[in-house]
Amino acid sequence: MASRHSGRTPMQLRPLKITPHYLSHPPGSCLIEMGGTRVVCSAMIEETIPNWLKGQGKGWLTAEYSMLPASSGQRIQRERNKIGGRTMEIQRLIGRSLRAAIDLSALGERSILVDCDVIDADGGTRTASITGSYVAVMLALQKFSQKIPSLSQVSKRAVAAVSVGVVKGTPVLDLDYIEDKDAEVDMNVVMTSEGKFVEVQGTAEGEPFDRNHLESLLALAEQGIQELFRLQKQVLMK
Repeated sequence: MASRHSGRTPMQLRPLKITPHYLSHPPGSCLIEMGGTRVVCSAMIEETIPNWLKGQGKGWLTAEYSMLPASSGQRIQRERNKIGGRTMEIQRLIGRSLRAAIDLSALGERSILVDCDVIDADGGTRTASITGSYVAVMLALQKFSQKIPSLSQVSKRAVAAVSVGVVKGTPVLDLDYIEDKDAEVDMNVVMTSEGKFVEVQGTAEGEPFDRNHLESLLALAEQGIQELFRLQKQVLMK
């Protein structure tokens, strides 16, 4: 497969943009756009922690994720009373990924509350949420560290995520919805700027895949994530 339906090469990310300070009220927020997928990410810092953490001198980070009803071709029901299994899984993934980027002890007895709201879905909503939320969290810490200097020590490393997969026998980077729904292998990869993995979620939709395919997909993901790190850094340096 020389090129994809979008005209991208197998090793090419979708057009990518992160707009910082997208919302007026949170100390940290951004809009991340990866192709047709758009997610609003925000981060708030509160002087409170869960009861089970009290007295330990460290903080917490938790995340919520939702898809707006009109974010997809078919209207998505709001999860008013009970969170669905997919949503819960994604929320936990976002939280785990971001906690890998910060020092909870340096945070003190405070909580970082992250919200990811998908306003347009075209594949890769969970990976875009992780990449964008890291920027939102860092912006919130930058702002609060002006009043509380110790919070400048909370950040340990960057974290970002991307999808990879096998489509028509070819490993490809950053799948959109059309590719994702027909992929033979679908994988989400979360990495730190130190080159370590936070999470690898990979599934064969048809035939099982071998180690060679796995290693080529991980190498492809790492290449794409390095580009995401560069964009995150550019946004935060502004």
